[in-house]
Amino acid sequence: MDLGGWIGLVIGLSIVCLLIGAALSFFFTKRMFEKQIKENPPITEKMIRAMFLQMGRKPSEAQIKAIMRSMQKAKNQK
Repeated sequence: MDLGGWIGLVIGLSIVCLLIGAALSFFFTKRMFEKQIKENPPITEKMIRAMFLQMGRKPSEAQIKAIMRSMQKAKNQK
């Protein structure tokens, strides 16, 4: 093989390795993201209502919105 053949081989193998690495990292990241969402689901307004009802209180819409805003603010400060 001459030098041009080797260069073509190296470039071809590099592209194949890059594609395989991209596919593996995509699936690994997807699996980790799904695991995190399953372990730590985002809190919804429905969940806040349920917590208030468990405490024996009927929450107003303003209270729920205030809690959602404070949680969003705390999340943005991290």
